[in-house]
Amino acid sequence: MAGEKCIREIIEAREGDTLHASAAFSGESKGRQIPEEEDPYRTVFQRDRDRILHTKAFRRLKRKTQVFLAPMGDHYRTRLTHTLEVAQIARTVSRALFLNEDLTEAIALGHDLGHTPFGHAGEFVLNEVYAPGFSHSEQSLRVVDKLESRQGGPGLNLTWEVRDGIRWHSAGKAILRSEIPEHPSTLEGQVVSVCDAIAYISHDVDDALRANIIKESQLPEEAIYVLGASTSERIDRMVVSLIEGSSEGRIDIVPEVRGAMNVLRDYLYTRVYPCDAIEAEISKARAMLRNLYYYLLEHPTEEILEGGPEDSLERRTVDFFAGMTDNYALHLFDRLLLPAPWQR
Repeated sequence: MAGEKCIREIIEAREGDTLHASAAFSGESKGRQIPEEEDPYRTVFQRDRDRILHTKAFRRLKRKTQVFLAPMGDHYRTRLTHTLEVAQIARTVSRALFLNEDLTEAIALGHDLGHTPFGHAGEFVLNEVYAPGFSHSEQSLRVVDKLESRQGGPGLNLTWEVRDGIRWHSAGKAILRSEIPEHPSTLEGQVVSVCDAIAYISHDVDDALRANIIKESQLPEEAIYVLGASTSERIDRMVVSLIEGSSEGRIDIVPEVRGAMNVLRDYLYTRVYPCDAIEAEISKARAMLRNLYYYLLEHPTEEILEGGPEDSLERRTVDFFAGMTDNYALHLFDRLLLPAPWQR
């Protein structure tokens, strides 16, 4: 009926009645790079979430390494399950702080879209061979701005707030150190950046225990005393400390828990990630990816040649390389660089 509010406007009004004054309100978004007509049922952040969820880049996360390369077992995390855990934890925190859950979820689902095959091994290789350098957070933004498409045009045309959260999501480790780096402009983006760290601190320990790389008795006692002896206890403690430590428009963590998180995070970087079992496979992956990159640069595939004409061949090769899954990279290396039996 004429004069009645559409469902989107009702949701926006509800946000104004229920969210914290420092939250990001859907109706007050800074907007999109290309203006669009509003949807009658969904807010701008809901639409962004949906656009990210339906991308090819999001689906490829299921076959990208988190920590363990091609593990023998179905229970180890992948980049997709990590993303979903971040989204769940971040939504819990945002709801408790009366922030915008839809914005939080959109940022969380999009934050790792630019990750390379074989986790940080691929990022290491691209930083080594690509002179301008490579950052998976910048690549994630490039994915949503240019490499994915909708309705025949380049990019997803996401809102400023979602793009900002994706670009600066890696600020979580600096927030843990109480540093003041460049960080997401919205509180929702800052929540995602800290919850990214909460997720990998908890699940990387869990996966390392499952793989028998470490034992429960080897975990740092000072961290376990504060955070708890099980994965669920540790997640709960970190989440609660983030909720209780945040106030007056500031995202922070209870100091005691922040200290324990840093101890456990440092333990992962000194004891787990560089361990012989992981490093041996990572070294193989780096060598393979390095050779594959140089080959693709000299013998570009059709997908690379069809990339954006305004970009250099090297930039298009980086985009293609970063978008590959672990399985696809292995298959391509096998097809292009390993000799096949001679057929008469």
